[in-house]
Amino acid sequence: MMKVYSITDIGKRRSVNQDYVYASEQPVGNLANLLIVADGMGGHNAGDLASRYTVELMLEYIEKAEEKRPVPLISAAIHHANELVLQKSKSAKEYEGMGTTLVAATVLEEYLYVANVGDSRLYLIDQDIEQITRDHSLVEEMIRVGELQRKDARNHPDRNVITRAVGVHDPVRVDFFDVKLEKGDKVLLCSDGLTTMVEDEEILRIVRKSSSLKEAAERLVLEANKNGGKDNISVVLGAYE
Repeated sequence: MMKVYSITDIGKRRSVNQDYVYASEQPVGNLANLLIVADGMGGHNAGDLASRYTVELMLEYIEKAEEKRPVPLISAAIHHANELVLQKSKSAKEYEGMGTTLVAATVLEEYLYVANVGDSRLYLIDQDIEQITRDHSLVEEMIRVGELQRKDARNHPDRNVITRAVGVHDPVRVDFFDVKLEKGDKVLLCSDGLTTMVEDEEILRIVRKSSSLKEAAERLVLEANKNGGKDNISVVLGAYE
């Protein structure tokens, strides 16, 4: 069973919140629960439209689908959303170049199933913190081939350049992960507005010292804003009970 809490905040520097979050501990179609963070990109209002539209399209698809297996179902929903967001991006000048990152998760029995496109992340938190997703970003590619040290990635000028997004190419490439959960494990989905402002160790400390998911999520947003709040900040926290 999952308990969930979600929050999104505009941050200190942006005039629009291009993040969109969704969190349901109740069934969504054939999924027992569903957690999503999407971080939109694109000028004017295109970024916030891309993130919201992607999530809405996914929900619509999942609610009607007959598929029961979580990975094929979420995969099909993401591909469906990608196709329609891409169509919309070509339909008018103001939507040109719009797209969104996406991290989505569901728990079935004791397994967590995760889908990822872009650099929004999912962490597993118990006594320690472990990043489950792998960023689809230029700096992550540079780290992988040895051109950049991980400690230097946070302040790299190209840290916001992502290499995959929903609504940009057809077909979209989605990474999937699955993790066996233990009672008491916490799951954190977040946009890069959190992770570029708050170190993983500090995220772990805040989550472990908080008395509830709500308190933890609000303190994470507060910490990101205290450290500069350069981007929108989104947090979805789930507790496996």
